[in-house]
Amino acid sequence: MGWKINDRDRIMAEINITPLTDVMLVLLVIFMVTTPLIMTESFKLKLPKAVTSDAEPGKGAVVAISPGGIINLNGKGISMDDLYSELKKGFDEGSDRTVVVKADGDARHSLVVKVLDTAKSAGAVKLSIATERE
Repeated sequence: MGWKINDRDRIMAEINITPLTDVMLVLLVIFMVTTPLIMTESFKLKLPKAVTSDAEPGKGAVVAISPGGIINLNGKGISMDDLYSELKKGFDEGSDRTVVVKADGDARHSLVVKVLDTAKSAGAVKLSIATERE
């Protein structure tokens, strides 16, 4: 008798990708959860020290200024020209009209004043400068 090959005797040549998909979904969830925690500050700031430093308010817009003059609005890089329009858009959408300026101690004073003036022109009601306790 000759050998007869049935459908059930054939070797399955397909790759099961279900475990790979499970691993990729878990990695996606991990990255989605940890990315906002990592991206809070794009650069490290050395805030000036003050005796009367208050707790920083948790609402409103945060404008960070690096020693090199790089400006971030709520953790995203922005140019000085676009700062007014982005703040105005946020205020028009109903966000809190508080602006906290986190300027590095070595940032140029003229740039800090320009950011404060731009925020006030855009409609900010309360302006504050973040400091560290001495």
